[in-house]
Amino acid sequence: MDEKTLRGFLRELKARRISEREFVARLRDLPFRDLGFAKVDHHRSLRCGHPEVILCEGKTPDRIARIAKEILDSGANLLATRASVEAFERIRVVDSKAHLHADARCVTVTRHKPERLKGSALVVTAGTSDIPVAEEARVTAEMMGARVRMLHDVGVAGIHRLLRHRKELDAADVLIVVAGMEGALASVVGGLVRRPVIAVPTSVGYGASFKGLAALLAMLNSCAAGVTVVNIDNGFGAGRAAALVLELKSTSGRPTA
Repeated sequence: MDEKTLRGFLRELKARRISEREFVARLRDLPFRDLGFAKVDHHRSLRCGHPEVILCEGKTPDRIARIAKEILDSGANLLATRASVEAFERIRVVDSKAHLHADARCVTVTRHKPERLKGSALVVTAGTSDIPVAEEARVTAEMMGARVRMLHDVGVAGIHRLLRHRKELDAADVLIVVAGMEGALASVVGGLVRRPVIAVPTSVGYGASFKGLAALLAMLNSCAAGVTVVNIDNGFGAGRAAALVLELKSTSGRPTA
């Protein structure tokens, strides 16, 4: 349940279109619904602006579907990350409008269009192998109302490819830089722009990359100011952070209540 829905309930109560009993019944499952194996947080939208997201890894398809149904029954949009095809099929039984984003390994159901945020995010990948993590970031940010553009395969092995896109880098309000191997691209981009840069290390690389640890440490040690870092392969976290940056831009000067 989000703030808009709650305010609608209050207006109905004030206009006496619903009784106090019905109003209480609608709120009964706040702040969460206990399914036994999971406690679905229906208060998340009120606190944080967006509904709970399902991380599918480690969950059975049946449990994923039950959580998805609970979220969708509340009227919220659905985002499920790290979803298998089997998980998607189970969610599609719950709602036939479920959409699988294959590269991102995400499943979405859009019940209502999110409020469009001002500005834009640019997701930049060092190599083609980084695209799945970048796609997870894109899908996440778009589900939260962000306008996202993509710039692929511009890593430091051919730095001229990146420099050709200086105007696009400068035009973005926040940048997500996704890179594996030695993770140098985040520092390069951070040294070129006057914008927040969210760095995402990926587990792409040969043995000494240690499944993304080398890129993570390189990004954490970036000499470019303004670079922040999320965990290895955490496209979801980067997309959420970018959307929050754009939310601040969108709500600047707007009353909070």
